[in-house]
Amino acid sequence: MTNQQRLKTPQDVLAALHAGLSLSQADLYQCNLSGLELQNANLSRSTLIRANLSHANLSAADLSGTDLRGADLSHAVLRQANLQAACLYRVDLSGADLTGANLTDVKLQGARYDSHTQFPGGFAYASSGAIGPKANLNGAPLNTANLRNADLQGSNLLGAYLGGADLTGANLRGARLVQADLRRASLTGAFLRDVRLNGANLAGVDLRAADLTGVEFEQLESIAGADFTQVQGLTEAMRSRLLSQPIQQLEAVHPLTLRTTLESLQLDPA
Repeated sequence: MTNQQRLKTPQDVLAALHAGLSLSQADLYQCNLSGLELQNANLSRSTLIRANLSHANLSAADLSGTDLRGADLSHAVLRQANLQAACLYRVDLSGADLTGANLTDVKLQGARYDSHTQFPGGFAYASSGAIGPKANLNGAPLNTANLRNADLQGSNLLGAYLGGADLTGANLRGARLVQADLRRASLTGAFLRDVRLNGANLAGVDLRAADLTGVEFEQLESIAGADFTQVQGLTEAMRSRLLSQPIQQLEAVHPLTLRTTLESLQLDPA
């Protein structure tokens, strides 16, 4: 199949497979292939940008050189699949089974995985640029990234750039965010227990209803305009330390809630 041929529906794809056709170089941009049986399919060098492949069976499929940027591969079965040199930039791999897959030269920057994702034995997923539990993301450029409900337990984010990132409801338990840039990030309802925030920049951060139990934050760069309304786990010692920041920071207004940092720290949690 040539790269000019556009398969618009799942029926087109299945018909091509049943006819014994190769889907190599096929244009499957944003195609909804959720739950399809695609085992052994030849999808090499095809375009699957932002395609929905959640719960699809891609066992032993040839996806070498395939462009899967932004695709949904959550809970997909990719056992023994060939993903050599495939682009999985910002792909959702939550719950995916990649047991035995060929991930040589695969590009995983910004891809998301969770504690249920199964990688091939020996694959160094934590240092691959992918985002998930125990990931090594020191200094990573994650500005404005969509990380809603992401599982980042125990991850290393020292000096990471998270300005404007959406971390609403994210699980960051035990993460290291020392000297991270979190300006104007959304951490509403985030789970931040035992997080290390020493030296981080929290200017304009939305921390409403976040769990800050056991958080370490010495010498914060700034909390100007941060909103701490209804945060959980904030001890009086922690509150006093925050209230000791320069008055210019405490009187700064959060750009969304229009509440000063001082006001938010004086409100009792619900």
